[in-house]
Amino acid sequence: MTSHVMPTAERRVRVDLAERSYDILIGSGLIAAAGREVASRLKGRKMAVITDENVAPRYLEPLMASLGESGIEAVSLILPAGEKTKSFEHLIPVCEAILGARIERNDAVIALGGGVVGDLTGFAAGIVRRGSRFIQIPTSLLAQVDSSVGGKTGINSPHGKNLIGVFHQPDLVLADTAALDTLSPREFRAGYAEVAKYGLIDKPDFFEWLEENWQAVFAGGPARIEAIAVSCQAKADVVAADERENGRRALLNLGHTFGHALEAATDYDSKRLVHGEGVAIGMVLAHEFSARMNLASPDDARRVEAHLKTVGLPTRLADIPGALPPADRLMEAIAQDKKVKGGKLTFILTRGIGQSFVADDVPSSEVLSFLTGKHPR
Repeated sequence: MTSHVMPTAERRVRVDLAERSYDILIGSGLIAAAGREVASRLKGRKMAVITDENVAPRYLEPLMASLGESGIEAVSLILPAGEKTKSFEHLIPVCEAILGARIERNDAVIALGGGVVGDLTGFAAGIVRRGSRFIQIPTSLLAQVDSSVGGKTGINSPHGKNLIGVFHQPDLVLADTAALDTLSPREFRAGYAEVAKYGLIDKPDFFEWLEENWQAVFAGGPARIEAIAVSCQAKADVVAADERENGRRALLNLGHTFGHALEAATDYDSKRLVHGEGVAIGMVLAHEFSARMNLASPDDARRVEAHLKTVGLPTRLADIPGALPPADRLMEAIAQDKKVKGGKLTFILTRGIGQSFVADDVPSSEVLSFLTGKHPR
């Protein structure tokens, strides 16, 4: 009779925040090992698991079984899938489910899903009982390399994306790379945009590695785990240095100011545009705008566009299905962005591949003129 060996993490990244430090475990089969990993770190024995209707059929049962085997009592709530779930309408039942499970100080709330579930659940965990313990089990590439790490939580408003939320760090992140095998090619590509972002911020060697190895990352195996680990370490380093985005952490928004405006302009309709696709177009726009401002070579913008296009991501406004609002309406969405200070626009611009910086006081007239020229009309 063979003994059943529980999977273990292949990589561990530590987010160093003094007494609130936590581990990101990366490897295949971690959902099945969740009970053991949670029980070894948290004293609580009650959990509320929040997931969505796409993820639940695949991963809820193995997670609940794993928790049960470790003596953890869990209840679950299944939400509708999609960006529109990040709303007040769905925040209320999540909060009530957490309270209904009688989650106490040592117990925890678990987010099982992509970025939408993680952001919404993290916000609920941050406000219920003025802060509950929180575990992220991200099942999309985008969530594993970006939204599950760093404690940003929130929901959307008609005024813009992620405008309502709190900083609430998780106690543990379990990134099960096997879960990525069930993503659609489109979802995986969208998450890859955030992987490429880390190279474009300040890791030119990593971006070059991705240009050479992206097919192996998409195929799975060691290259995928390496790309996720490098991305998580990059984010962990930035978060440890600037947890609440007073300075350097803003660099993580490369491509996001344009991208968020495009998401708002498409009414968060995932058939037209998902977050990672908006970021891909936004990163190309940020490099093109930097070239327009004589900060970087146009060759860099062309190189970024070429790579993102090669992996199958949209790179231009014209790649978005359906009509877009005029450039001045896109500017209104940009003006609502959280990175506006004193009414002045703050963008993440670049002096070249891996040379991003925070640019304060970007003239809105320049941005409007640039967007007008890029608009497919």
